[in-house]
Amino acid sequence: MLAQFTKNLLVRYLYKEVSLAEKHQIEEELTSNYELRELLNELLEAKNEMPKVKFHPKTSTIENILKYGQSHTDLEPTI
Repeated sequence: MLAQFTKNLLVRYLYKEVSLAEKHQIEEELTSNYELRELLNELLEAKNEMPKVKFHPKTSTIENILKYGQSHTDLEPTI
């Protein structure tokens, strides 16, 4: 059953990017699948070892984005 749980799905699970149904399915499988738990633990260790990065955009950048948004509020979305 490990084949249906890809690394990509487990990474999405770690970052809370899965649907509620996927979350329940993964957690149910984790209770009985040692191999899947090991893989998840490896991915969690790798995530925890990644450097924490914080971005601080310039104030002028934020102001430009807000101005752009305000100037385009009257436009209708294209479909």
